[in-house]
Amino acid sequence: MEISPWVENSATNSTPVQNLITRFSKPLSSQRAECASVDRPRKPGLLHGLEPGFLWTLKLRRSILILAAMLALSVVAAALPHLPDSDRQVLEKLPERAADPSILAMRRLRQQLSQDPLDLALALRLARRYFEEVGSEGDPRYIGYAQAALAPWWQQADPPVPVLVLRAVLRQFNHQFDAARADLQSAVRQQPDNGEAWSWLAAIAMVQARYTDAREACARAAAQASALIAVACGASVDAATGHGVAAVSALNAALLRETRAGAAEQLWALTRLAETEERLGRHDAAEAAFKRALSLGLVDGYLLAAYSDFLLDRQRPAEVLALLKGKERSDLLLLRLTLAAQASGAPNRANWEADLVARFTAASLRGDSLHQKEEARFALTQRGQALRALTLAHENFAVQREPADARVLLEAAIAAGQPAAAEPARLWLAESGIESQVLRKLAAQLAAPLKAAQ
Repeated sequence: MEISPWVENSATNSTPVQNLITRFSKPLSSQRAECASVDRPRKPGLLHGLEPGFLWTLKLRRSILILAAMLALSVVAAALPHLPDSDRQVLEKLPERAADPSILAMRRLRQQLSQDPLDLALALRLARRYFEEVGSEGDPRYIGYAQAALAPWWQQADPPVPVLVLRAVLRQFNHQFDAARADLQSAVRQQPDNGEAWSWLAAIAMVQARYTDAREACARAAAQASALIAVACGASVDAATGHGVAAVSALNAALLRETRAGAAEQLWALTRLAETEERLGRHDAAEAAFKRALSLGLVDGYLLAAYSDFLLDRQRPAEVLALLKGKERSDLLLLRLTLAAQASGAPNRANWEADLVARFTAASLRGDSLHQKEEARFALTQRGQALRALTLAHENFAVQREPADARVLLEAAIAAGQPAAAEPARLWLAESGIESQVLRKLAAQLAAPLKAAQ
């Protein structure tokens, strides 16, 4: 869950487009200096003595090459970074949040850190604030800001344990799960009672469908975590391994018992409860849990996306449009807005679709596969590109294996008429034992053609 603004540029691997992106990504002053420093010596007499016909041919070839270059640049121009004419040019108007206490707090921390970039405690505070902003606003640029705050320690093989943990958190966001796991394992070797590190090890194990590891990590985290989080962690593993009813009972009991738990802890537990109830087909109970989570007053992008999907499955797009109003900056939520606009005929659909396409294109140019699941869903539902969706969903499922990842792979395989391509999802369903009415129904649709082909 992860964002790198850099494009690789080497003499052997760079493409012309990548070279342009690398150049245009430099500061404006640097680009102008480079252009001014280019020496273009002229060599009079170089073509002296050549036949007029040959000269005409050279000029023609040159014109063709220039025309071809112009055409090639026009094709990629929409995807290239825009080079402003001056530092005063307005590129985008951000939401008016200047008076937001969280923005003011981050600004103060950033100013303090600029005075002493090696202040570890201050860098960690700022990086955590940036990560929290990603969760609430869904703007992935804050991941890059958090990484920049930790720049003095980012490349160290053995940084301080707090850096190891926070670096892992940022890496897992970018789907660098193996690197994140290595950081966290290093952290718990040095501090076996580091509850945060164990919690993130559990989360990564869940994403990768390593449920035995997840259960062990939950048990290790329980000694340091609150009672509600300890129950919710174990219940998440139960819900993914065929014990959904028991997970619901444990979550409901813990929520009833732990009335003093913080709002963030309650939100996390209620979201897990809502998702489990939905998979079990208990839609009224699921919606009640979603609404309880929303009533806590915290802005959480994951919760908003999950509830939006619930509403879309119930053919209630108008409620999605109201729920996500003003949340277009988040890629996850923009997709849900686009789906809701399609279902309701809302006038913003074309603009939102174009924005999504631009974001997916930019991610592709960066080599970023962060939102393959969302892009697969978009290709399938908005573009009718079943094969494209299947390719993206298949690649995504190789990296993360959660119910939503399995669903888009199964749906794409059905739409593309390639049931065998969904075999990884069908194996995961069988091996995990997860109880999901929607996923079981989709898998059953694929089973018939597979049997017929045997």
